[in-house]
Amino acid sequence: MSDTQLKGWNHVPDVPLKVSPIFSWPPNPTEIAGWFWSSWFLITEKLIIVGIAFASYLWFQPPLEESRTFAFGWVAQMYARNLLLALIIGGALHLWFYTFSAQGLKLKFDPRPLMVNGRQFTLGGQVRDNMFWTLGTGVLIWTGYEVVLIWALSNGYMPLISWAAHPVWFVAIFFLIPIWESFYFYVIHRTIHIPFLYKHVHYLHHRNINVGPWSGMSQHPIEQMIFLGSVFVHLLIGAHPVHILFHLQYYFLTAMTTHTGFQGLLIKDKNRLALGTFHHQMHHRYFECNYGSLEIPLDKWFGTFHNGTVEANEKMQERRKRIMGK
Repeated sequence: MSDTQLKGWNHVPDVPLKVSPIFSWPPNPTEIAGWFWSSWFLITEKLIIVGIAFASYLWFQPPLEESRTFAFGWVAQMYARNLLLALIIGGALHLWFYTFSAQGLKLKFDPRPLMVNGRQFTLGGQVRDNMFWTLGTGVLIWTGYEVVLIWALSNGYMPLISWAAHPVWFVAIFFLIPIWESFYFYVIHRTIHIPFLYKHVHYLHHRNINVGPWSGMSQHPIEQMIFLGSVFVHLLIGAHPVHILFHLQYYFLTAMTTHTGFQGLLIKDKNRLALGTFHHQMHHRYFECNYGSLEIPLDKWFGTFHNGTVEANEKMQERRKRIMGK
């Protein structure tokens, strides 16, 4: 590794990391179109989750008429579907990258293995701890929010966006959710790094310095409620049931994919599916940087962006010293 690369990493993607050109001035339509294309098409996690949302709606979602009154049957159906989804996605990623070690250390950011034991973990080991919080409180809160919003939609307490009546807005909502996520995540993430909230809430997620798929939703229940609370924006802007499903699946499932610890799924020595982000991986190691995502460059605007270069690392270390000095 040369002196121009960060030390202590097994794999570093092309740096400096680039933020979305959507909010650059003057706007560059070619770059913006390229950003959307590469992040959405052809085989991407976003498009896969759109497919999962439509499959969930068409085959595994109770009809709106049935959801007008709370009943054990349709609520349990949604919970079972979400639990199964979390088990399949999280389990498949963990099996591929860690149990079978199907691509070894190729594209793995941190060279260290996940922790087998550790007194900081609730159940004594990293994977057991992460699965406990993800499948326990995480799926419950995910389902609870879905149930409340589907009930509100079925009773006319929020606007219904249908394909027939609002085709442009119906499609646009899918593209806007990740942008909203970027803004929302930065704001709530900076907030829960306030010392009091970090000590009592966010600390649980940061037990994971070297992350795996189950780490993404391994959060204190209060943090899970805040994190997934992004979906309540639909009370204002409206939704179709498939938008609610996509919104929460996007938040929950991409928390798993972005925490794989690997840049992507390698098949026949080619990265077939972009997954983990070095941007967020650095946050788990360095803490005081990269609070948001790359869709809206809030980290860059507020001076907390680490672009993966040695120069950015030195600036971050100086910032940490100033914070500790205070």
